[in-house]
Amino acid sequence: MAITKSGKKRIRRNARRQVLNKSRVSEMRGSIRKIDEAVKAGDEKAAQAALKAAQPKMARTAQKGIISKKTISRKISRLSARIKKMGAKK
Repeated sequence: MAITKSGKKRIRRNARRQVLNKSRVSEMRGSIRKIDEAVKAGDEKAAQAALKAAQPKMARTAQKGIISKKTISRKISRLSARIKKMGAKK
């Protein structure tokens, strides 16, 4: 447990940030889940729309430093490739 005033303040601040970061990650994962569901259903237009909506959320998560920029870039790339692959099959 912190003893100093600044240490106690840091604990309070970390608790607030943890809640915000958890909600941002949860929101990002939900948007990725929507893309996966659209891909599994075979609905290319819905998948593209979901990816377009998810990209800003994912980029914001990386920008805030919650998840690495390289991780987000890789996820976006792989999701885009899956959607592109759906269009090639037709």
